[in-house]
Amino acid sequence: MYLKQRRRVFWDWSDSELHNRCHDGLLSDGGQIDVQVRTSRTGAVQLFVGAYDGEGSMLFEEYYKERPGESMSTALAFGVGRAMTLTSTKLLPLPSTARLGIYRKA
Repeated sequence: MYLKQRRRVFWDWSDSELHNRCHDGLLSDGGQIDVQVRTSRTGAVQLFVGAYDGEGSMLFEEYYKERPGESMSTALAFGVGRAMTLTSTKLLPLPSTARLGIYRKA
């Protein structure tokens, strides 16, 4: 395993005082996905989705301030699917989704 090189989106999202669940997955090319879900202080389900290459460099990070109507389990499953889709197809995330920010490796 390698050390992930986190960027601003992750650190803006991070709050160690909130209960969260996570899913780490290894990709066939040696990269890794990191999906985390939590409940905010106001009760909103929030989601972080990140992917990193085989050396730990960020491919993309995004987070959703809320996932209305979703449980933590449902949001986590959505995030894993999103990470797998973006890493397997090399798609750029759409700017119309509910995330607050996206940063991709140049």
